[in-house]
Amino acid sequence: MRGAALQAFRTARRQQVRRLLHSRTNFLEPLREHAANPWTRYISSRRELPPPLQSSMYLRNFSLALVSTLVASGAWYSYKGATEKSEIRHLVNGTNPSLTASTSGLQPQSLLPSDEVQRPTTQDFTQSTIEEPQASTRKALVVENDIFYTGDLVGDGPLSKEIDSDDDGRKVLEMLTPEQATHKLRRNEESYLVGRGRGVVRYDVVQQASNNPNEDDHAEKIIEVPESVAAAQDGLTSSDWMFWGVFDGHSGWTTSAKLRQVLISFVARELNTTYRSALTDPALTSPSPEAINAAIKKGFVRLDNEIIHESVEKVTKANSKRVAAELLAPALSGACALLSFYDSRTKLLRVACTGDSRAVLGRRGLSGKWIATPLSEDQTGGTPSEMARLRQEHPGEEDVVRNGRILGGLEPSRAFGDSVYKWTKETQNRMKASFFGRSPSPLLKTPPYVTAEPIVTTTKVEPEKGDFVVMATDGLWECLTNEEVVGLVGQWLESQASSSVGKGSGHTSSWLKSWFSNSPGALPVEKSGKTELTKGKHSAPVRQVQWQVNGSDERFVVEDKNAATHLVRNALGGRDRDMVCALLTLPSPFSRRYRDDLTVEVIFFGEGDKSGNVILNREATASESDIKAKL
Repeated sequence: MRGAALQAFRTARRQQVRRLLHSRTNFLEPLREHAANPWTRYISSRRELPPPLQSSMYLRNFSLALVSTLVASGAWYSYKGATEKSEIRHLVNGTNPSLTASTSGLQPQSLLPSDEVQRPTTQDFTQSTIEEPQASTRKALVVENDIFYTGDLVGDGPLSKEIDSDDDGRKVLEMLTPEQATHKLRRNEESYLVGRGRGVVRYDVVQQASNNPNEDDHAEKIIEVPESVAAAQDGLTSSDWMFWGVFDGHSGWTTSAKLRQVLISFVARELNTTYRSALTDPALTSPSPEAINAAIKKGFVRLDNEIIHESVEKVTKANSKRVAAELLAPALSGACALLSFYDSRTKLLRVACTGDSRAVLGRRGLSGKWIATPLSEDQTGGTPSEMARLRQEHPGEEDVVRNGRILGGLEPSRAFGDSVYKWTKETQNRMKASFFGRSPSPLLKTPPYVTAEPIVTTTKVEPEKGDFVVMATDGLWECLTNEEVVGLVGQWLESQASSSVGKGSGHTSSWLKSWFSNSPGALPVEKSGKTELTKGKHSAPVRQVQWQVNGSDERFVVEDKNAATHLVRNALGGRDRDMVCALLTLPSPFSRRYRDDLTVEVIFFGEGDKSGNVILNREATASESDIKAKL
């Protein structure tokens, strides 16, 4: 039966495709009055689309609640089990009780030929519809011909999970429910309460993959530094070095995994050497700011040298493909790195950025609203300062930056790994011939074109003002502006403070209460009125443009105990649950076209307890996790 259905489907479809390729009819015109959803507006503003395919054999009404132009493969529906025939009879009769609608006029063809299912008469259909008990409703997702639909699916029959064998690569996508979407959002969340009494009270982390496997990674570490390394104050015998890092991989996950494992150790080792050297001078209590920045940069560059050059030496010496597979993987892929280093003695936060991940400070202003201050600058082929640097380092090479990309290929101008932009042609050809690799770019002349050396900024943190910092890979900044991110954290803080009032003076409420203020409606953030520099251009975040998102703050919602999860939820749609569910339903690799991997960390500064412990905050951590505190 299924084979016959698919054959009829293909036969009916091919003739119509040829006709519709040249059609300019805009079937979305009647839907403009329903354009409250931003996805619908994006379709109608992007281009005129042909009407959905219509079979010359049968027609069925396909009414939907939401339409969006997200490009992916088509989807078809098929039911199995005892309900199969009765459900499909309704479809081929020209009316589909399984898909309810707020719009009409979309008529994809039936999936079954006439010899498979006998058409009931109109009278029979009406009677069977009246007699049927009310069935449960589920959300369904249909991706077809550059259009993304969601609608209501009635009944308990399972959707087929099989993939069609034709060239269209069709899949069935049953949309996640809001509860399932929430579970997916919170599956990787972590939260820690820092009771060190040294300026940091909490940090929240979450990841949401789009690639499979996730190419992002992260790392956190708190190092207790004795007085013999860094002079302490206030009668303390030690101070804390606190590190947080987010790593955005590309062309694979191995480079970001390498950074998670060793980058903090490389940087801490260089800082240790620098601080110890400073203490040999009786006139100094700490190294100069320039020396500290240089130590951080040295840690980054030394690690990249190990990944890019020392790996080649070891592989050549071992002459083994097994060794090459292990050692060359981090060199052949790449990763951006964003590392924050907080010294509890000086209250200075240094942010080292290699690539296009971003850190933003939130600080309460005199008005009571939060002010967003970027602590890093995106480093891409479209960033003016990076373009100038590259052209100066590679004079006479017109294509060193082409279309905002290095040699027309890589977008970040600074990154770990990415050996094809750092190895000479001779090394690349030798590695490819003997082990693994790609052919060098014909534009390659004077490598390296990409560096792992970070740009370091320094900020004096004011814990008494309740400062916080958001660090995230570019997947978040493609969806939200700096001000929206800071305002969302401010909104979350006020919500948490409001809910904690009257619940005792626990660890959490003690630092939240002092930040609480009533700011109904708009996000509690100062608006600069300027567009932000994104990927080297002043524009709205790329996903907001792609989805034609309404810029109103009313689209945001507070539903999560984890601040990082709160940001990701609102980046993917917030109050628009259909949007959130649809974006989380799309499987890899289709999802990558509409959202990137997301890794978000939110660090809260303040005056918390002094128990000396770092404990897992279970109310904001995935329940199945058994994560150890990182002290």
